[in-house]
Amino acid sequence: MLACPGNPGIAESARCIPNPGSLGGLADLAVHEGVSYTVVGPEAPLVEGVVDMFRAQGLKIVGPTRAAAQLEGSKVFAKRFFERAGIPTARSVQVDSTDRAIEHIKEFSSPVVLKADGLAAGKGVIIANSRAEAAEAIGKLGAPLVIEEFLDGYEVSLIVLSDGKTFLPFAPARDHKRLLNNDLGPNTGGMGAYCDPSILSSDVLGRITDQILLPTLAHMAKEGHAFTGFLYAGLMMTAEGPKVLEFNARMGDPETQSILYGLEASLADILEASANGTNPNVDLFRSRPAACVVMASQGYPEKPVTGALISGVEEAEKSGAKVFQAGTRLTDRGLETAGGRVLGVTATGDNLQAAIRNAYAGVAHVQFQGMQFRTDIGKHLMTSAV
Repeated sequence: MLACPGNPGIAESARCIPNPGSLGGLADLAVHEGVSYTVVGPEAPLVEGVVDMFRAQGLKIVGPTRAAAQLEGSKVFAKRFFERAGIPTARSVQVDSTDRAIEHIKEFSSPVVLKADGLAAGKGVIIANSRAEAAEAIGKLGAPLVIEEFLDGYEVSLIVLSDGKTFLPFAPARDHKRLLNNDLGPNTGGMGAYCDPSILSSDVLGRITDQILLPTLAHMAKEGHAFTGFLYAGLMMTAEGPKVLEFNARMGDPETQSILYGLEASLADILEASANGTNPNVDLFRSRPAACVVMASQGYPEKPVTGALISGVEEAEKSGAKVFQAGTRLTDRGLETAGGRVLGVTATGDNLQAAIRNAYAGVAHVQFQGMQFRTDIGKHLMTSAV
């Protein structure tokens, strides 16, 4: 197995190769190495068209085309698609200038949600609690952007695997986006998540299927952009029913850690089938309860401080957790922080409460200067504080 560019964590299972810096270089690399199929993790190559490039050369790859990846790559495209396809979502306006954004803010009560149009690594959403905060956010995000009503409810992430016509759902997960406990602080790419089939009842899953997932796939195909690979639906469960907050064109972090770590089916078989253009004949929804706690650098998400030595990873894994590495690097000094979100400490259990306790038991072993992590991931499920 190859990883490009990889990190010290995945290097334990794969040979890491430097990124050649272009889509053509990636395709040449796949040919040179005799790669059977490629799986795309980050969103940027998908939006740039890596799937189109690979398929044009007869290379097997898991992911959506450049056109289909617009569901994540452009918030404006996504909102207009929701309107065309009749997908339930928050009321919004899409604006192409900051002046128009300031004018349209008057149409929304506070709090109001502002979303940067393009990719922003999970940090392009600001919830403004006043007109003054909204004006400041508009200046920060720039244009084009989406202004959206704030939805009350609770969030659920549902990731499905699509062959362009049909889909298979993974077990649902719940993410914790805000940096601080009690959902305070700035939005991040995710500070932790937990996963379990019990999060969604069969009735609610059926409603999401009929009102959101099937119409999305049908309309994408109708418009000539059949969606293949992983489709991540970020949902808000409101009093009126499930509504789409966002779509991602890949498996989202940190939900992926908990979803895949609890998965009972073979991931290799799943990926191979998708690379061949079909869905596997397995139940992806079947899963053990799992939880992931993200450990982030000092200064994240605005200005992460890197270069701090990390200790305790081996001890955490001996305790029963799996430590997925993200923003790390290996130097002469040892394992160091090299990004904002550094580690995803993940564990399973006989139930969600046990999975969460096991994840925090792993967290207790890890140390690096300035580390940040939430202590309330899934706290509402616990009989006592973690």
